[in-house]
Amino acid sequence: MSQSTLVIAVAAPVVTLAAGGAGLLGTRSRLAGILLLVASAVAIAALVAHLADQSTLSSHLITALLLSGSLAVLAYPRANFRHWVGFVLWVTVGAAGLITTVAASQTQVSTTLGLVVILAVIGHGWWVIETSDDRDREAMLWLVFAGIITALACMILVSQFGPAGLAVGAIPAATIGPAMLIGVRRPGLTDIRSLVVSVVVFAVVAISYLSVFIAVAAVFEPLGIDDPPVPLFASVGLVLAVGYRPLDVVLRGLIDELIFGQRTDPLAAATTVADRIGDDPLLALRAIREALMLPYASISTDGTVLAASGTAVTETRRLPLSLGDELVGEIVVGLRPGALTLSAGDEQVLQIVGPLLAQTLRARSLALDLKESRATAIAAIEEERRRLRRDLHDGLGPTLSGIAHTAAAARNTITTDPAAADALLQALRADAAAAVGEIRRLVYDMRPPALDELGLVAALRQQVGITRAPTGNPIHVVVQADDLPTLPAAVEVAAFRIATEAVNNSARHSGTDQVWVHIIHEHDHLIVTVRDTGSSDGAWVPGVGLTSMRERAAEIGGSIDVNSNGNGSRVRALLPLG
Repeated sequence: MSQSTLVIAVAAPVVTLAAGGAGLLGTRSRLAGILLLVASAVAIAALVAHLADQSTLSSHLITALLLSGSLAVLAYPRANFRHWVGFVLWVTVGAAGLITTVAASQTQVSTTLGLVVILAVIGHGWWVIETSDDRDREAMLWLVFAGIITALACMILVSQFGPAGLAVGAIPAATIGPAMLIGVRRPGLTDIRSLVVSVVVFAVVAISYLSVFIAVAAVFEPLGIDDPPVPLFASVGLVLAVGYRPLDVVLRGLIDELIFGQRTDPLAAATTVADRIGDDPLLALRAIREALMLPYASISTDGTVLAASGTAVTETRRLPLSLGDELVGEIVVGLRPGALTLSAGDEQVLQIVGPLLAQTLRARSLALDLKESRATAIAAIEEERRRLRRDLHDGLGPTLSGIAHTAAAARNTITTDPAAADALLQALRADAAAAVGEIRRLVYDMRPPALDELGLVAALRQQVGITRAPTGNPIHVVVQADDLPTLPAAVEVAAFRIATEAVNNSARHSGTDQVWVHIIHEHDHLIVTVRDTGSSDGAWVPGVGLTSMRERAAEIGGSIDVNSNGNGSRVRALLPLG
């Protein structure tokens, strides 16, 4: 092999191992990063020694390179010395590696111990995948992916070019450093499980198809036909092309099960998902993906994706999420590579956990509504405080200040000018009466006293009984109510304000002389309906009055529904009692 080829073969993995090791230094895989950097340094020294024709020193350095690389794998994604399996693996690889390094010239010893190191490294990868958490498992799968690519490349090159191909086969090892770095930094970059299965399936299909073509050629060799007819190979290729898709689907299922184990039964998977579903939809999606081994899952409502887990794929399946007759959203799951649809077991799991996911969406929606309602209520309270502060400062404050000044002036003139003092006292009385009226207005704005004195229905009849149209004609208002339970103070005030505002709107805009107010209690709600039979000139234009009614209903979590046509208008308020 030329020196230039050897330099290229060694330089590629050395550079990527050094880059991957440097990237791992700031993570939980610091030890793996350090060992990768050591392996890179050893590889450079081995290259220099080989170029200098120091064959014995080169073999020692190459063995040290394999040892440091093997230890880096054991330290990935994190070194575990406390568990007995990890401790035994570290001792085994370390001892075998040191002995092999010292006895590098003894081929039988180094080959045997090298096999021990390889088996220990493979066992470590299997142990991590089987026992670690999701994050470490994904990281190890990235390393397995790079290892499979490297091993396949080396096998193909060695089979074609002999020992010289092994050096060229070192070039694919350049994927190991980046794969380890991605596994720790960005394990969710893509669905690594599907990637591993895809590589293995491709290798199996490629080898199978090559074997078919070789077998066809071998059949004609005893017949003395060196070049079989082209139509025959074309027909074989056509048959293989037609069978690729079914073979791919079958192999993906078999290999996925062989590598990662059989998926749990639907009941066990549903139980696992149900135990992990909480208020966060993302956690529920992760649980579904892990239990069913799916590449992607998302939850959406009204066309908006609320949470997504995994890597989006082209082939998906959508399932509605309902609570009773109400559709609250849908779950979208990505099909496994090669799968045409979900299995019956997967469908059963999703049907079992569907109501739980729907309940999660409903809880999330209610929480957002509550948050918005609280924000609206706080804003309304602050606005009411601002109004009171303004009214007290601009209205009642100057009036009381005037009373104080008038009282002082009357006191100063009462002995020298009784007539002037009497006039000041009369002005003082007028100012005091104005102050009392201002206080009553403020109290009424906060809560009409008639509600405490008469109750909602009687207070409402008293208030709307003096309603007049813009022409001055009286409006006949009929107030009807069922037997009402004791109402919360906030609901009473809201119902009173909404009803009086709706009656005033009818009087001002409908042109009618009669308005009906109906108040009922139904299903933990107070329903206030105000309707008339008039017809206004022009289209219904919501104004300040309607906005005020909506705000008052929203403050307590209620709603307003307004309808208007040529036959009259109706305002319906739905106010929750709890």
